[in-house]
Amino acid sequence: MAKRAAPEVNAGSMADIAFLLLIFFLVTTTIEKDKGILRSLPPIDDSQTEPPIIKQKNLFTILVNRDDRLLVEEEEMDIKDLRQAAIEFLDNGGGVNPEGESCDYCRGKKDPESSDHPDKAIITLKHDRETTYGRYIEVQNELVAAYNFLREREAQRIFNRSFASMLEEKEKNQFNKDEKLNANIQRIKDMYPMKLSEAEPDKS
Repeated sequence: MAKRAAPEVNAGSMADIAFLLLIFFLVTTTIEKDKGILRSLPPIDDSQTEPPIIKQKNLFTILVNRDDRLLVEEEEMDIKDLRQAAIEFLDNGGGVNPEGESCDYCRGKKDPESSDHPDKAIITLKHDRETTYGRYIEVQNELVAAYNFLREREAQRIFNRSFASMLEEKEKNQFNKDEKLNANIQRIKDMYPMKLSEAEPDKS
């Protein structure tokens, strides 16, 4: 008895099916992106030959250790209290700025042991090599929020509008520059310049 030949499978369209599946997964798959922190580096100033002398009271030191514990001015602090502590430091206004002018818009305690002027106030952050990335971002967010709070306050006081709306308007009209708006934004930034200094973690 003759054996019947097994029917052949038509594989001619397998390449097309594989190609369509590949396109489907490329279109529908979402790829997670690493989130970073936007920072604008200040321009290089060649006019200064020697680094300026910084008083200790104008430094607000923050340390995040390997256990994600927060030490602010050598005292342990909860992350929820960091923003207010930074605001009080930046807004202290206990002295004068480099031009010899006192801070007439600061609403702080004017503590002589704290920062002299927002223009002199520097926040320094140091973390351990084993600090988690999540805690590092939390600390950064709270510090930026402190600056944003003070800038929002002054924008509302001077221009009767939010600082965020000014930045949004600038972003929308980036190809049609509004010199007055840019000057107003810069004025607010100059009142509370963001001076965040990060120290390299210790080698272990």
